[in-house]
Amino acid sequence: MASLADRVRGNGRIAAGLLFNLLVSICIVFLNKWIYVHHGFPNMSLTLVHFVVTWLGLYICQKLDIFAPKSLPPSKLLLLALSFCGFVVFTNLSLQNNTIGTYQLAKAMTTPVIIAIQTFCYQKSFSARIQLTLIPITVGVILNSYYDVKFNFLGMVFAALGVLVTSLYQVWVGAKQHELQVNSMQLLYYQAPMSSAMLLIAVPFFEPVFGEGGIFGPWSLSALLMVLLSGVIAFMVNLSIYWIIGNTSPVTPLIPEFLHHAVKSRHPSVA
Repeated sequence: MASLADRVRGNGRIAAGLLFNLLVSICIVFLNKWIYVHHGFPNMSLTLVHFVVTWLGLYICQKLDIFAPKSLPPSKLLLLALSFCGFVVFTNLSLQNNTIGTYQLAKAMTTPVIIAIQTFCYQKSFSARIQLTLIPITVGVILNSYYDVKFNFLGMVFAALGVLVTSLYQVWVGAKQHELQVNSMQLLYYQAPMSSAMLLIAVPFFEPVFGEGGIFGPWSLSALLMVLLSGVIAFMVNLSIYWIIGNTSPVTPLIPEFLHHAVKSRHPSVA
């Protein structure tokens, strides 16, 4: 009886985590699109803000004794930190260059790619029922791309790169949590500042830093508040993704994406 109660409680926590991830993921998509369209804030600089706010949020959590940091060798996190940069930068570039509908639908391809990576690189097997679900997903994304009246070749390139790097990132997050025996907060606490440092070096080569259009440019108060809010929501998205992967599998965080597509199909006004 106790084990049944524990199982129900555990499933309830995972369901709550998925629901929370769904809500914050939808929020950040609309908010980031608003920032790009109405304020023109640079992409990589916005990603850097996300990383810094994520690290500051974790630092505050650590000071409040919500979790205890664990010493980790930086060499073990290098590829993960690099893929984190690529994951956020390419998905934001996809959002910037595609409609929200195309951006969201392209992200559905993350599921087939994760399953392919785990099958061929990690020798994991999936049931025929799961494999068959990949057919309508793939066909749907191809048809949408072919008939999209606002087709953007550069946007689709960014979308494809975003899917590939996101898939690698999510697989590696799960692998690193098990390999290093750390929880979501412990892993993200070390990985976020590493990713921030990488982007801090890269940003000046691709975007202005000072002056018009730079991260330290003359932005309005409303733009700065929106960017800060985007960083806080990004912290919630990152933390919830790590927590879900650590407690389930790399494919599970994609369930909210399918829920969002379901909402969109019933309510076309939802982008």
